[in-house]
Amino acid sequence: MKKLSFLDSVFLLAEQRETPMHVGGINLFTLPDGVNEQKFLHQLADNMRSAKELQPPFGDRLKTGRLGLLGPTYWEPDTSLDLEYHIRHSALPRPGRYRELFALVSRLHGTLLDRNRPLWEMHLIEGLPDRQFAVYSKYHHAAIDGVRSIHLTQSMYSTNPRERIHDSPLSLAAGERYRATLEAQYPPGPSDTELRNIADALKARFDSGQNIFSALKRFTGAWMGRGGSLALPWLDVPQSSINTPVDGARRFVAQSWPFARVRAVGKALDGTFNDAVLAMCAGALRTHFLNQNELPDKSLKAMVPVSLRKAGDVDSANAVSAMTADLATHIKDPIKRFMAIKASMQASKELYQDMSANEALLFAQLTQLPGMVLIPLGLITRFPPYSTTISNVPGPRQPMYWNGARLEGIYPASIVAEGMALNITLVTYDKNVDFGIVACRRTLPQVQRFIDYLEEALVELEEATGLRKPAARRANRKKKAPARKKVTPARKKATPTKARRKAV
Repeated sequence: MKKLSFLDSVFLLAEQRETPMHVGGINLFTLPDGVNEQKFLHQLADNMRSAKELQPPFGDRLKTGRLGLLGPTYWEPDTSLDLEYHIRHSALPRPGRYRELFALVSRLHGTLLDRNRPLWEMHLIEGLPDRQFAVYSKYHHAAIDGVRSIHLTQSMYSTNPRERIHDSPLSLAAGERYRATLEAQYPPGPSDTELRNIADALKARFDSGQNIFSALKRFTGAWMGRGGSLALPWLDVPQSSINTPVDGARRFVAQSWPFARVRAVGKALDGTFNDAVLAMCAGALRTHFLNQNELPDKSLKAMVPVSLRKAGDVDSANAVSAMTADLATHIKDPIKRFMAIKASMQASKELYQDMSANEALLFAQLTQLPGMVLIPLGLITRFPPYSTTISNVPGPRQPMYWNGARLEGIYPASIVAEGMALNITLVTYDKNVDFGIVACRRTLPQVQRFIDYLEEALVELEEATGLRKPAARRANRKKKAPARKKVTPARKKATPTKARRKAV
């Protein structure tokens, strides 16, 4: 048995019917040439269900004592595991567009996992155009975080399109094979390890308290107006229409952008790829609130999860802390907005720079203590810690295959929390950035519009930095006709095709 950490247990304690605490998403594939879709998917499902020994967390269920989740909680092997329940084969209703796929995923993502079983499900979904199929997966956040889900994805698939894996991708053998590849990339050095252990012990003995004390001192100073560009949870976070109570129904949409295109914006402004992503999201949120005539006077703030996982670590369930990003949504100029975001993230990085992973985790838990009081009292929507969550998860940078089927995109689906009705998560895969957006259905029924808003925000940044020529205005091209009210025709929806230039 393996004991759950405090953070792992928090995701179980925080879960209600209105706030499922699982993560997952869609893996989109193109079938290999010359195969029958139904037969191929049936073979994949049978292969997955053939595993005798499963890698964690697939074969583990929760075990609690007399105090339930308030006492010690463990993962224990499920001796009556039913893989037919966990691995399901479905077909989309006609006409089988991506709209139908996202509607199905929206429904699946809004249902709770059964706590009497291992906390995961996989759905193989056929019926998509262009010889594509999808796999929707969901895992409880108590079992894995976003980075570990990517490790699981990589352990299941291959970089060789001709390779045919006979072991179940859920099997312990598949996990050990993947672990061996990581060990080859990060070979352990005995002497280095010993020295590192000594150093960590000395640091834990003499420095930990000082590092956390210094960070808390700066944290407190920011509350007193001495934080500079440092953004903090709860501090000056405006109330908005996305900081509302949520129900259990979800909306899910997805889209891909070229990685190089987003990175070019960051480089042009001497920032990072993550700065560019945050600027895209900030621009999209600003457009959304402007269109609703409810843009807050104060800037929106985003929680930005940060992985604390060491290179090669595939075992930790949750090794994550959080930074606060000032999205500068009150600033009209895209360059000035980008610079404010960049300064905010740099200040957050400096807050954590002297901490070890354990210190950073403890510090994050300390700063989130107010939420443990506000949530039970039902006050979290009146005093939101953040406006939304924006998470960037690094994925494989080379194409992946599942018995010849090419993995076209990894579209994440994460958590909508009470008081934060919108979650934006992205995965960098191959040459693209795959966005997955999850929202409370009642709060944001038209969340698909964020796809257009993100594209508009990226174009705005490209034009402002000179990476793209500004679009010619219609009035400059044609002046004969008198001015009339512009009528915008309905746009044809783009789809996450194998070209992956655009996705809905």
